[in-house]
Amino acid sequence: MHDIRALRENPAAFDAALSRRGGAGVSDAVLKLDEARRGAIHAAETAQAEQNAASKLVGKAKASGDEAEFERLRALVGDKKAEVAAMQARAKELDEELTALLMGIPNLPYDDTPEGTDESDNVEIRRWGEPRTLDFAPREHYEIPAVLPGMDFETAAKLSGARFVVLSGAVARVHRALAQFMLDTHVEDNGLTETWTPVLVRDEMMLGTGQLPKFGEDSYRTTNGWWLVPTAEVTLTNIVNGLTVEQSSLPRRYVAHTQCFRSEAGSAGRDTAGMLRQHQFEKVEMVSITHPDNSREELDRMTGCAEGILERLGLPYRTVVLCTGDMGFGARRTHDIEVWLPGQNMYREISSVSVCGDFQARRMNARFKPTAGGKPDFLHTLNGSGLAVGRCLIAVLENGQQADGSVELPQALHPWLRGRTRITAQGALV
Repeated sequence: MHDIRALRENPAAFDAALSRRGGAGVSDAVLKLDEARRGAIHAAETAQAEQNAASKLVGKAKASGDEAEFERLRALVGDKKAEVAAMQARAKELDEELTALLMGIPNLPYDDTPEGTDESDNVEIRRWGEPRTLDFAPREHYEIPAVLPGMDFETAAKLSGARFVVLSGAVARVHRALAQFMLDTHVEDNGLTETWTPVLVRDEMMLGTGQLPKFGEDSYRTTNGWWLVPTAEVTLTNIVNGLTVEQSSLPRRYVAHTQCFRSEAGSAGRDTAGMLRQHQFEKVEMVSITHPDNSREELDRMTGCAEGILERLGLPYRTVVLCTGDMGFGARRTHDIEVWLPGQNMYREISSVSVCGDFQARRMNARFKPTAGGKPDFLHTLNGSGLAVGRCLIAVLENGQQADGSVELPQALHPWLRGRTRITAQGALV
């Protein structure tokens, strides 16, 4: 959601920023609709004033015995009442049209967000770790002998269809341990508040974080109207939906481990092998609610939290700044963290950390009360994966694979596995 006043004041700047994302200018259409809406509101207010004035005269005419004037004024009041109702209905209709138009416009990038059209224009800002030099041909995660007994796509397809998996035994244990390790690290070392939230939400919550109205096809909806969350960003961010919080309570930093659900409507044919792109998956999600002055600093802090998980696991990664054409709908700047997958011989996204400015807060009407006094202002929101659990499992398996088909597990995970350190080529956790 955008500030209509800022757009009125500088429509050219708004269109210029939108064009950096590859979008066409919309200020003319927005301002035309806004002018019509304000005109309808003014007309309704004028008619209401005329109705009120005539109403006051009706009684006087009746008291004076002027029956003709009384009837004229009574008819005028009736006409004005109908006119007010019509004008108010028109103003409401135009307001809804304007809101829908603004809701469909993506967030504007920060000036220092690199301009580009797709992922080839993203800018790498750092790397950590060196990929292992292997003396054997690396396998993808679903081909590793140690993994085969515990990763069952055939049974999942019978149960649910394509892009699902059944994990069991050692693989399921490592998957669970990864989520526990991430949560404990974020809570104990990074200062986030562990949160457990529903995975079914109302329309308003999806609207608040920007999944609706434009991207409904990317998510699943139940027959009674709930949405399955595509990420805990939806629930964690909407904790402040409709609230005005004290500035002293900021920043609010949340973390949650949830099931996530995505239809992958726009990804037909992409990454269909293995469990890289699933309809149902688990993610440890971070959300920060901040004062506007601190959101850019918070972006770097959150990125460091996600990177730190990979460093503790000894997984090589690179961090890139997404260009304007590759950013998500609600972001002003995004840092993607890509982990090294030897089976694919490439880096693949495992976390995306975004600062949204006041974009989501305006949609949710989420504000803070300044400590120094004055008018409440909109909060800033940020979200990021810390990390995608399934993709982290893939990275652990592929980077830990051995020539004999076994998998050596990161030392950081050993406490969460009760001292187990590897998966044998036969699939046993030992």
